[in-house]
Amino acid sequence: MNHIFLAGLTGALTLVLGAAWPEEEGKPVHSTKNWLFTFGALLMLGYAILNFLFAGGSFFFILLQLMVIVASALMMLDVSDRVDTIVMTLAGLAFVAWSLLIYEDVNSLFFVIGLVGISLGYAFGMGTIKRFFALTAGSVFLTVFSYLAKDAIFLILNFFFAVFSAYYLVKVVRRA
Repeated sequence: MNHIFLAGLTGALTLVLGAAWPEEEGKPVHSTKNWLFTFGALLMLGYAILNFLFAGGSFFFILLQLMVIVASALMMLDVSDRVDTIVMTLAGLAFVAWSLLIYEDVNSLFFVIGLVGISLGYAFGMGTIKRFFALTAGSVFLTVFSYLAKDAIFLILNFFFAVFSAYYLVKVVRRA
């Protein structure tokens, strides 16, 4: 097992644990779930950069992790959904434009849609239907992109992230 794969596996497991961790009441900065998301995103950024530089990985995964880190910062700062939506939309548009500039093929559309979904999901308020819907939909699109990009770490990460996000979506919908 090489160091790049190990970095990715550690980050992916941290994010999957964050996805599985139950939502907690209180300020986002005191949430174990949010700290797992934030730390996992930083680890995955490291993996994405190393994988791109030394193993021929997709540059798109670096963009994804940068977006997730911006969203994590907004989440931890407990910024209002209105501000989150504006910031993430602007950042999303910038990353989408960048993605289109380095457009590889039609598979890139799965990435772009997934990126926007995940980013909005991170930014939306904790425990909301729109948060879990965005996380689930974004993860499904990113799972497809990861499969097409042949990246096992991101494939496994996004698959389990979609499963856990869908689980919490169903839970929240049943409570509503």
